[in-house]
Amino acid sequence: MSPNENWWNLGVEEVCGKLETHLSSGLSQDEARQRFEKTGPNQLPEAKGISPFKLFLSQFNNLIVWILIVAALIAGFLGEWIDTAAIFAIIILNSVLGFVQEFRAEKSLQALRRLASPTCKVIREGLLQSLPASAIVPGDLILLEAGERVPTDGRIIQFIQLRAQESALTGESEPVNKTSDRLAGEKIPIGDRRNMVFMGTVVTSGKGHMLVTETGLQTELGKIAALLKEERRAKTPLEIRLEQLGRKLVVIFIAVVIVVFALGLFCGNEFVEMLLTALSLAVAAIPEGLPAVVTITLALGVRKMARRNALIRRLSSVETLGCAAVICVDKTGTLTEDQMTVRRIWVSGETLEVTGTGYAPQGEFRKAESALDPSGVAHLPLALQIGVLCNNANLYSKEGQWQIAGDPTEGALLTAAAKAGLDKARLDSENALLYEIPFDSERKRMSMLRETPEGRKLFVKGGVDILLKRSEWALMKGEKIPLSEKLKVEIEAANQNFASQALRVIAVCFRDVSVDEPLEESLEKNLVFAGLLAMMDPPRPEAKKSIAVCREAGIRTVMITGDHKETAMAVARELGLFEAGATEALSGAELDEMTDEALKDRIGKISVYARVSAEHKLRIVKAWKAKGEVVAMTGDGVNDAPAIKEANIGIAMGRTGTDVTKEASDMVITDDNFASIVNAVEEGRGVYDNIVKFIKFLLSYNLAEILVILASILIGLKDPEGNAFIPLTAVQLLWMNLVTDGFPAIALGIDPLAPDAMSRRPRRLSESIFTRGFVVHMGIISIIVAAGSLAACWIGLRENAHLAHTMTLTTLVMLELMGVQMVRSIYHISFFSNRWLLVALGVSWLLQLFIIYTPGVQQIFKLVPLGISDWGVILSIGLVVGATTWLINKGFGRFFRSA
Repeated sequence: MSPNENWWNLGVEEVCGKLETHLSSGLSQDEARQRFEKTGPNQLPEAKGISPFKLFLSQFNNLIVWILIVAALIAGFLGEWIDTAAIFAIIILNSVLGFVQEFRAEKSLQALRRLASPTCKVIREGLLQSLPASAIVPGDLILLEAGERVPTDGRIIQFIQLRAQESALTGESEPVNKTSDRLAGEKIPIGDRRNMVFMGTVVTSGKGHMLVTETGLQTELGKIAALLKEERRAKTPLEIRLEQLGRKLVVIFIAVVIVVFALGLFCGNEFVEMLLTALSLAVAAIPEGLPAVVTITLALGVRKMARRNALIRRLSSVETLGCAAVICVDKTGTLTEDQMTVRRIWVSGETLEVTGTGYAPQGEFRKAESALDPSGVAHLPLALQIGVLCNNANLYSKEGQWQIAGDPTEGALLTAAAKAGLDKARLDSENALLYEIPFDSERKRMSMLRETPEGRKLFVKGGVDILLKRSEWALMKGEKIPLSEKLKVEIEAANQNFASQALRVIAVCFRDVSVDEPLEESLEKNLVFAGLLAMMDPPRPEAKKSIAVCREAGIRTVMITGDHKETAMAVARELGLFEAGATEALSGAELDEMTDEALKDRIGKISVYARVSAEHKLRIVKAWKAKGEVVAMTGDGVNDAPAIKEANIGIAMGRTGTDVTKEASDMVITDDNFASIVNAVEEGRGVYDNIVKFIKFLLSYNLAEILVILASILIGLKDPEGNAFIPLTAVQLLWMNLVTDGFPAIALGIDPLAPDAMSRRPRRLSESIFTRGFVVHMGIISIIVAAGSLAACWIGLRENAHLAHTMTLTTLVMLELMGVQMVRSIYHISFFSNRWLLVALGVSWLLQLFIIYTPGVQQIFKLVPLGISDWGVILSIGLVVGATTWLINKGFGRFFRSA
């Protein structure tokens, strides 16, 4: 007995021999006990518990956090204890938020374990007993019944109309008909192993017996758990960029302290004064509000996304979405409705179109773009009525949503009939059920005998080729005529036409039955062929538009599905998914034949992947990442979880997604809609823009403050008494840092989206915040602002040092407050579009006026009241600087944003 045999490739007797068990009595208790000691419990290992304390400490393992700690200590050294306390509060608050987010993200394996069935029916020594699923061992004989979760992987040995829903594992939307027959082939995708059942899937109908082949980590679900455990999440682009910023700030920190201090001493300034000034400049150079503002900006982005049906589990993932270049998206339920819908009907030689999507009984019957009254189309009402009377499903409305109870295919037939005014409850009551011959994968048909007002009738639905062989008549142009070979060819051609559009085709037939005919399968003969009903899981109406938006934004949309290749390609064509140069579709079997290097070289040409496994999805994500692309991966099934965790941004479906997928993800889409993902990408781009604006605003004006001090030292600025003069004192620097870096910077975090947010190409993963355009724009603003402030200082010095200090500080504060719009204008955002920013600017300006004109406070900051002429000078400088910056932004705005 070896693990992971190709059990599907063996006959029932061979499987029994390899597992050393008995087909009817199962294992003995002693043998089961021995095997349990060898294999261990049939459960997935629980992830090692993470220490909350260590996780909290890890939040401080960040360069910029340590810079802030040093800045807080410096502020304390200068006696600014309020500033010290504020910085430490920011550090702790940010760490707590990060701890809460990441603690939730480590629960994937615990959720995976909950998918295992707690108990199951086992036959040992010929006795049926209920045992914990964890006690199952290879070779055990298990009874499977409808509604039960499969406890482990196994080989079917007996079955009666057995079907299993495996979408959580394979991504295929339709339940799978099971068989006990041997399947030929060494490599068969999970979705095609019809003689196997798998842990975590659900039996939807019928019953059967299985022999356990693998348990625990050896199961297909266990392999996924192992993949999930091995994958470690990489740092997000935002985390990478903030670390890059932190390293640059260290250089700035050291350079400011050394250069300013050395130059000041060289030019004759006092030792203590230069030490305080240098340290104050160092504090000013570090945007201590950066983590707080980034956190607030991301949190506000989370709120916006929640209103657009996207729930974010990791704050930094908001920004990651904004630079997504590839979205790998599951077809069923995300690009499609996940609700089978009749799209075409062939009756009486005519092909009709049925509009409407999903299970809602709303839509029209059309021919050549013209709406029809279904009751007036020959044989259409009867064809629809057969679909209702040979049906075990129910269609109902719950909380305004139309749903089906039963098989999705049968639900589609009920919906199509309801669009024509046919009600299942009424038809059932008028046509009593007498006998049923159920559907199974061998027969490929289903029949129901009913007592109708016209007598006994047998209603049959099933595969087209099967029912054509059993039909002798057909309904054509209002008459019942013999089914000729010519008519058979016509029906088969209609069937092929539908199949080429990836439609699933159901034939419907009937016949009159006499009272004395036996109730058995032999009734299914001499049928009257009524028509064809073709259905599919239709694309969401908004998905095509969203894919077009992605294309304009430079984002590749890639469909990855467990469905068949032809079905996936048909949906892709309808959605406009194929792009120029990217028109290929690949199956899981074809992917197996490719090396990782070959996949990486070819991946840019492939838009559709079909019949794929968890390992395939993981390879696809890794191949895109190997090309340097930021990848978003969506999914709802257990099989999606490893790829979701590996992706830069993992997206789970809120309605159909399993706990495993949600816990492994960064984001959950509450309406399972691809359009909501695109909306989230748009918000993510806006969040990143706001973070860049904030950083540029802070660094530009902090650099301007440094330039003012350095320039005054280099040009040897003197006060009226001939002493060396520094335009800003240590206290004034700290005050300006508080006034301008506080509320205005935070208010930038809630700026509206730029009009062209989704018209730009996505950023590269390796792209730094400090692009050439960013650095040049920051340098221009800093130089212009520093020059204007030094001009105000020089004018003030003609009277006295205190006036010079006051004019320099006030000019700098005014220019920094004006600078908010200087930074925003290159994004084409109106000055009045952010009311909170207007409030923040007003508060900051009032605080500056407060320290200028309040007696007592003036002395603390070494300021004097300003007269009308002084204000005239300051406002004139403001107008010149503002006009100059506006003209520069007007001419080079695109370069500043993209270079």
